[in-house]
Amino acid sequence: MYEFTPDDIQQIQNHGLNIDVVHRQLADFVTGFPYADIVRPAVIGDGVREMLGDEFERFYDENRDNYKIVKFVPASGAATRMFKDLFEFLSSGVMNKTTQNVLDNLEKFAFWDDLKRVLPENPTYRDVIECLVTDRGLNYGAMPKALLQFHKYSRANRTALAEHLVEGAQYAVSNGNVDIHFTVSPEHMAGFDAVLARILPEYESKFGVNYNISMSVQKAATDTIAVNLDNTPFRNDDGSLLFRPAGHGALIENLNDIDADLVFIKNIDNVCPDDARHDTIAHKKRLAGLAMQIQKRIFEYLRAMDAGVADVDEIVAFINENLGIVVDNSADLRAVLNRPLRVCGIIKNTGEPGGGPFWVRGADGVCSLQISEPGQIAPENISILKNGEFFSPTDLVCMPRDYQGKKFDLTQYVDPTAGFISEKSKNGRPLRAMERPGLWNGAMAKWNTVFVETPLDTFAPVKVISDLMGAGHRVNE
Repeated sequence: MYEFTPDDIQQIQNHGLNIDVVHRQLADFVTGFPYADIVRPAVIGDGVREMLGDEFERFYDENRDNYKIVKFVPASGAATRMFKDLFEFLSSGVMNKTTQNVLDNLEKFAFWDDLKRVLPENPTYRDVIECLVTDRGLNYGAMPKALLQFHKYSRANRTALAEHLVEGAQYAVSNGNVDIHFTVSPEHMAGFDAVLARILPEYESKFGVNYNISMSVQKAATDTIAVNLDNTPFRNDDGSLLFRPAGHGALIENLNDIDADLVFIKNIDNVCPDDARHDTIAHKKRLAGLAMQIQKRIFEYLRAMDAGVADVDEIVAFINENLGIVVDNSADLRAVLNRPLRVCGIIKNTGEPGGGPFWVRGADGVCSLQISEPGQIAPENISILKNGEFFSPTDLVCMPRDYQGKKFDLTQYVDPTAGFISEKSKNGRPLRAMERPGLWNGAMAKWNTVFVETPLDTFAPVKVISDLMGAGHRVNE
């Protein structure tokens, strides 16, 4: 067992961790994480429901005022990767396809109005890119995606943050309130506050709603220690230990703090302009309507069990047909039913990198529906990922309360073995980093899961800057 110094122990405690947790992390670096035991891809009729009809939309609209609804938006990451090719141009001086494409289409981007105000007279290509991504100008390369101008309208351009407010007003309304929670990096909090102060009064008036906006930061206690390539603790130049944010999955802690009956989850960069949003709104409501109906049945069964009048065969059939897990009459049916529920919108696989929905056999031998990412699949089985019919969820609807109205402790439904280890660097020195089980996959591995096909146009993430010129982000007014 590694011997930490008194200064190390103090640093660990100041970070909200304890020595036992860090020792377990060091052990995980040595042993690694097991690969998922993939049984088969989830497909229509075997783990995936066909697109839902508008009756689920109507059910949601008729019942949503009975639920406390929150829209949860992970928005803490900086947009550095989005501008990777532009930074490479600045570093090498060699023009690349992405940079040339941006330069050729500057006036089509929503950020052009801001950019042209900070450009020097007769700018060179380097001037333009530097003023876009560095602190010489807009500094987009260091900003979160939420605060970037995403969509160009004739009246006023909108940031990704603004688009989520617009979207929320169109499906996440309950009793006239739109509750939206953003996860934010501490250094960006002031920027969020400034944008919200400017646009909230206008949007409340426009949509006739009251916004309740809250924000949280990823908890330092969810960070993981970094190690050298020999799995000994990595130390900074001053001798201190290096702790790194443990990825998207750490946000299960933030989600766990949300007080809601129903939570919509959608990443900050997966947002459309007005004229491309119809399917998103309709299918968000449909997913939520289905979630409400399934939860209602679950609660009825649990109350029947309490009263001693439950039909066990009926419950087993319901679970096997609806809740993404295979059980028989010998299972602890109460434990299976009384878990958080998620209904996930998924799209057809179009070859994009990422994971997908699968039937996965757990350590207990039970098969359940899971999202598996490439890093969780053994190299010899990676073809099963490429051959999968569907892509990872684009939208989630979560029901985090039990049948007695109590909020589940979501941290108790995480599969801790579903993390992964990657190689990174710090100041030119290589290191190994650990990511917690992802929010969509390992962090929700023990939830009841429903997969539903949704249209391709409900998925329009902005991973690189050129995505903003894609069909899902062009404004047609």
